[in-house]
Amino acid sequence: MLALFKDEQSMNGYAFTLAGAQLQALGSGALWWAQESLLCVSDLHLGKSERIARRGGATLPPYDTRDTLTRLAADIARTQARTVVCLGDSFDDLGAAEALPEEERLWVARLQAGRRWVWIEGNHDPGPVDLGGSHLAELPLSPLFFRHIALPGASGEVSGHFHPKVSVAARSRRITRPAFLIDSDRLILPAYGTYTGGLDSRSPVLAQLMRPEAKAVLTGKSPVVVPMPR
Repeated sequence: MLALFKDEQSMNGYAFTLAGAQLQALGSGALWWAQESLLCVSDLHLGKSERIARRGGATLPPYDTRDTLTRLAADIARTQARTVVCLGDSFDDLGAAEALPEEERLWVARLQAGRRWVWIEGNHDPGPVDLGGSHLAELPLSPLFFRHIALPGASGEVSGHFHPKVSVAARSRRITRPAFLIDSDRLILPAYGTYTGGLDSRSPVLAQLMRPEAKAVLTGKSPVVVPMPR
């Protein structure tokens, strides 16, 4: 059962239960597990503008990493998380991780200071990066299991990868936002990174993964919960 909440530090989101764990889908796109003091974000894709330019693509303003880290720092400050889990594709590729400017590497180090920091392996960043923290393929933390890509038949699973987005009608117009997808077996997080795109919830792969009763929580200053559009 999903319920609207507003915590003591004015972070809007939705509270829900997965496999007995009490969780909160924050309007920022982060997941908060208060009992474990754990903040989880997925698909930061740090360094995306650098990777696109390096491969001969369009030149984008190189501010995506700074913007993403600014928002992540704000979520860490508000929650005072003791553990941060980055759920894969934290970097747009391993070259982007290596090319991260020193100022931004130091910023990451400051965010890591005094807390457990876990980099989960993603398809864009399949190997360890030299940025502190621990590097895991998956993280079991009872009763949940954190991995980058959802596995059919899993239960209590928290994943990312698909960058889900949802489009709904609102006041004579349509709004499209990154969204959490939640059912009784799993949670798929939205992409947290600034330059990330999205996969519509109506896509066959998401429709097959999520149970019929699945909900979508649209991110933003005023999060919206709806039945997952199919």
